[in-house]
This record gives sequence, C-alpha cells and structure tokens, in this order.
Amino acid sequence: MLNDALADGKAVYLPVLGKRIEGRSRVKLRFVRWIAGETMRPNRFGIPEPTRRGRHIRPARHLDQILVPLVGFDSACNRIGMGGGYYDRTLAYLKGRRFWRRPRLIGVAHECQRIETIAPAPWDIPLDAVVTERRIYFKPRSGS
Repeated sequence: MLNDALADGKAVYLPVLGKRIEGRSRVKLRFVRWIAGETMRPNRFGIPEPTRRGRHIRPARHLDQILVPLVGFDSACNRIGMGGGYYDRTLAYLKGRRFWRRPRLIGVAHECQRIETIAPAPWDIPLDAVVTERRIYFKPRSGS
C-alpha cells in the first residue's frame, strides 16, 4: 500500500511518538516523511519508525489522510484503539472544527473486528470511514 502511494507520486508520512517528558503522559504523534528503503528503528513499543527528523516532520493538521489503527469499530465509524490515546490526543483539535476537516481519518480493519455499538468517550475522535475486506463504512452525517 505504501509503495503504491509512492509510485503514484504521493508523499507518505509515518507516525512517530513524541518524546516522553518526565511527569507528563500526554505524548502526541508527529508524522515523518518516509522514503522507501530508508532506515527504521523501533520505538519504545517495538514499532518501527523512520529515523528522519527536522524538516521532514509534519503535524497531523498538514496531512490529507491518516490511516488509523484500531482493535474494534462499529458501523458509525467509532473505534476502539490500542489504549494509549495517542491518536485521540493528536487529533483532539478536530473536535472544534464544524465544517472544514483535515485530515480525513480512515480506519483499516477486518470485518471480524466490527462490533454492534461503541459508546464513544468524550475524548474519542470518530473516523470518517473504515475499510474492511468486505465493504467501506462511512461516518453518518450530522443530523441524519
């Protein structure tokens, strides 16, 4: 999928954990431009991250789309994440936007991860869509 995006001339950014500051658990994600074949290193959870920094870092609000990991989702595009809150903290600014939203948030899942209903917490950020091997779920429009 990433190589296809690169072949189409798209810039690909991968999430990188921000630095943990003593006494603070409010770490947010930053996104670093990835070039095929470049060196990756494991973060504190063992997840490979690009080693580039500096001018290659972008905040979420500068991206067009983010593929968001999940453990479970419902047909209204609410998600259950891995429990760290990194995506919800990083994307919390979207809660204040009524009309213009960037980036679009797309969950990638298997159909077996769909559950009937998820009661979102106030800090949960809903996805715009979830793509499975069977279909695409879109977030219901407000007021409908």
